[in-house]
Amino acid sequence: MIDRSAGWVAAAAGGRVVAGDTEAAGPRRAIVDSREARPGDLFVGVAGERADGGTFAAAAVAAGAWGALVRPEHAAALREGSSRLGDRGAPVGPFPDGPATIIAAADPLVGLQRLARAWRRELGAAVVGVTGSTGKTSTKDILAALLRPHRRTHSSRQNLNTEVGLPLSILEADPDTEVLVLEMAMRGAGQIAELTAIAEPDVGVIVNVGPVHLELLGTVERVAAAKAELIRDLRPGATAVVPASEPLLDAHRRDDLETTTFGPGGDVALLSLDAATGRAEIEAGGDLLTLDLPYRQPHNLLNTLAAVAAARAVGVTPRGRVEVDFSPLRGQEVELPGGVTVVNDCYNANPMSMRAALEHLAAAPARRRIAVLGEMAELGPGAGRFHAEVAEQAGAAGIDVLVAVGEGARAYLEAFAGPERHGVASPEEAGALLERVAGPGDRVLVKGSRSAGLERVLGDAH
Repeated sequence: MIDRSAGWVAAAAGGRVVAGDTEAAGPRRAIVDSREARPGDLFVGVAGERADGGTFAAAAVAAGAWGALVRPEHAAALREGSSRLGDRGAPVGPFPDGPATIIAAADPLVGLQRLARAWRRELGAAVVGVTGSTGKTSTKDILAALLRPHRRTHSSRQNLNTEVGLPLSILEADPDTEVLVLEMAMRGAGQIAELTAIAEPDVGVIVNVGPVHLELLGTVERVAAAKAELIRDLRPGATAVVPASEPLLDAHRRDDLETTTFGPGGDVALLSLDAATGRAEIEAGGDLLTLDLPYRQPHNLLNTLAAVAAARAVGVTPRGRVEVDFSPLRGQEVELPGGVTVVNDCYNANPMSMRAALEHLAAAPARRRIAVLGEMAELGPGAGRFHAEVAEQAGAAGIDVLVAVGEGARAYLEAFAGPERHGVASPEEAGALLERVAGPGDRVLVKGSRSAGLERVLGDAH
């Protein structure tokens, strides 16, 4: 709930109220999809590549939305053309709070971003921004789990991590929020800077740097520079959390920041892990911490160290049992009929995350290990080489069966030296193949870029 007036909301967004009561209580959140509109929602008519969201504002108001933030021409149409007009000429909703509030702004996206920054400042909460080539969502989830027993914490929901999603996430935060944990995604230069300007983080976490988005950025060095926009734009005295073993970030460090490193040789490091119980001993700035973790994957252990460093930066020293609610399609285990275990990790993939997932598959106890792999997208001219290297690693690690899904994944087949390989055209064909080849005790990894649609491999089972 944004506990400020409609007039405050409009001014913060750089707009003006053209219908409704400026003294009305504020909305509960902002949305950009009119199909999600509920009483209390502020619909923002963002212009996209295919459609201008402002054309859907009337549908949002008709569904009972608190109001709409749209361009002036859409605001005028709402005010003058609504079939549901109140006594003062303003659209009314089927809720007791009175007329819907119509706010006109020259650029609704900019207005949304300005409103989010204003609300972030009103909250007075500590803000942590999390980015990285892989693992940023899991790190965000782990950090939120570490903080919640100690602070009222709000974290990015699902994939609200872009120039549109991040403001929406901020505006979902309740007035009593003490810590905001915000995921920051990018595909090109300048995008992390844009998100940093909105969120104004007190702590910036870069989980890692790897060969992703090479189609746009060209080199890993440029990927590092794009991620390091987070370091560059932190306020003086803020904290940067970076991997101890990432030389590509060294040139981007700043003397006026508190810098905490994590991982082997870092300020926050894993001393031991009991594989049977999940008990982890962690050294953090000279302190010894014990965490009971529900996962064992090496990449998530490293993500945990980054999360511990960020938690300490906002004054929380985590200890004890960690209860993490990981975002969907990120390493979820699904038990299928017949005793087959599937690791559903198909939200995204790049060479770094693919290697980590295959290593975890190879180390897990199983009768046979089956990798169902889709294309790793946006790798540029070197895509074939990256796919071949992943397949070579799978063979060397002892993966028994490799299933390549789609034309972009065929390079896996040529480089895989394991005993059994299959190429299929679609996720549905991969699912049918699994039903034939997977048996009791087998463990299956399903992983590929989001564009590969590998969630369809499991049908309704995921």
